Amino acid sequence: MTVAVAALPPMAVGERLGRLRPLVAGSGADALLVTTLPNIRYLTGFSGSAALLLVTGEEALLVTDGRYRTQAAEQLEASGVTPLVDLVLGGAQVQRDAIVGRAGRGGVRVGLEAENVTWGWQRRWADTLAPAEIVATAGMVEGLRVVKDAGEVARIAAAAAIADAALGEVLGMLGAGRTEEEVALALDTAMRRLGSQDRAFETIVASGPNAAKPHARPSSRRIEAGDPVVIDFGATFDGYRSDMTRTFCVGGAPSPELARVFEVVADAQAAGVAAVTAGVVSGDIDKVCRDRIALSGWAEAFEHGTGHGVGLDIHEAPAVGPGSTAILTPGVVVTVEPGIYLSGVGGVRIEDTVVVTDHGCRPLTAFTKDIAA
Repeated sequence: MTVAVAALPPMAVGERLGRLRPLVAGSGADALLVTTLPNIRYLTGFSGSAALLLVTGEEALLVTDGRYRTQAAEQLEASGVTPLVDLVLGGAQVQRDAIVGRAGRGGVRVGLEAENVTWGWQRRWADTLAPAEIVATAGMVEGLRVVKDAGEVARIAAAAAIADAALGEVLGMLGAGRTEEEVALALDTAMRRLGSQDRAFETIVASGPNAAKPHARPSSRRIEAGDPVVIDFGATFDGYRSDMTRTFCVGGAPSPELARVFEVVADAQAAGVAAVTAGVVSGDIDKVCRDRIALSGWAEAFEHGTGHGVGLDIHEAPAVGPGSTAILTPGVVVTVEPGIYLSGVGGVRIEDTVVVTDHGCRPLTAFTKDIAA
């Protein structure tokens, strides 16, 4: 059984190379060698595990190995970029020769994604492409990925719907004395059965005092009555990820201290979501949440940023944290996830993924925020 997903709008993959080229030229480079796989997927639709993409002012070249002969051709065709992207298949030397043939000339400046390549990798390409000059670039494709088109938003929403349904299936396990590991495995399995290609990241199930660790890994600890249980997880649909956190109290009302923590975090998270709209600086969303928590006296117990972008990667631009300066525009997808963590006691985090609209935002994650489990 899978979650019913309505026919999804197409993604505007064919337009992306045209949007990238002015950025490459503006950086002073004549070409960009794209090495980051999510960026290659964004620009071409190809989702294999090994590829390079060379983008020049007039053409684009995708190189990969023979394992992907059929897949690459099919995905380029499905994405509508076959007329725009030349495909070369072969071993490492064939791939290098193809790239050198397009860009390895004197006077050519080839940009590398400086934040995503090692020093050794950069030196090898400098030698390989000589007499072309290697130059550093940063964030060009990632900048294009910040604003999602309708097809991308629909795929994130589909991933979120799968995750919502999976949590509904396994929620009853919390009161049955299961371990954190058992709940996490059941949740991962349910997402796959319901249509997820994979979990979006390593699922977090943290109970009792473990809930005070924002990125706790599921352990063999058995979930007990009265425990807070933080569940942070997501699904993947057509390459796009979802991200949601809910915190539950097992077997009845929480202790008075934890009840207050639940109340404060829920208030801060609702205020943060309400503050998300076009034209707002992302750091201001963080400030809204942080100020609400500070009023409770737990400012030091909120130890991470309020959120981040979501898409082909689970963490991508823009950041939503102290000092973040990105200006939100329609189509930007971010999380809002404040939390309070009390060592030895437990913690609470509540998170939604939302898409910015002209007059606010639309939540893509929809599971109830009731704390009883």
